[in-house]
Amino acid sequence: MQQIVILTGAGVSAESGLGTFRDKDGLWTKYDLEEVATPQGFARNPALVHDFYNARRANLLAAAPNPAHVALARLQATRPGAVTLITQNVDDLHERAGAREVIHMHGQLMRARCAACAHVWDAPPVMAPDDPCPSCAAPATRPDVVWFGEFPYHMERIGAALERADLFVAIGTSGNVYPAAGFVQEAAMAGARTLELNLESTAARFDAVRTGPASVVVPAWVDDVLGQGAG
Repeated sequence: MQQIVILTGAGVSAESGLGTFRDKDGLWTKYDLEEVATPQGFARNPALVHDFYNARRANLLAAAPNPAHVALARLQATRPGAVTLITQNVDDLHERAGAREVIHMHGQLMRARCAACAHVWDAPPVMAPDDPCPSCAAPATRPDVVWFGEFPYHMERIGAALERADLFVAIGTSGNVYPAAGFVQEAAMAGARTLELNLESTAARFDAVRTGPASVVVPAWVDDVLGQGAG
């Protein structure tokens, strides 16, 4: 069976009310990313960082999966074992839509991690700098997300998936952030066909591009793959 590897970015969740980096009125614009999304910023002011992620967590808890998330979960369920879903997003909307074994390369907003012992657990809605780790009791709790300057998770697993892909699809991602921006080249070099589904085409080279809102183009593409669309 054809192996499909899918990478999703912020554009998949934007229609669920979760802002992208480029939203002029989004949550990100109210904070200096150097202060809230780097290890150095956390070391300087952990309370500010927790305030930022508490706000993002509240935003996520109020959101719901949109038709793009639902369509990808349907594709995965219909083609078991043949669809690998990788996301740059830290939200859990893919899982809430029914997707399984999602590879979160940038971590998960609804998880917490101890900076002292690396223990990971489900995050409460509100976190604070003096929250003790449930494993070692150190007051070193941080969100389990990958900050700028940190290495993404699961890169070996992702590399193996790209190597065996017959089709690589990038959905709602800017193509500006590495290493994810290089996945299309890795997949193509391994012999995969490549497809971009995005609000508008990026500068990256794909074999084919479909543009439009994720809630429209993703379900249409899934219908085509499953033989239900007009092509």
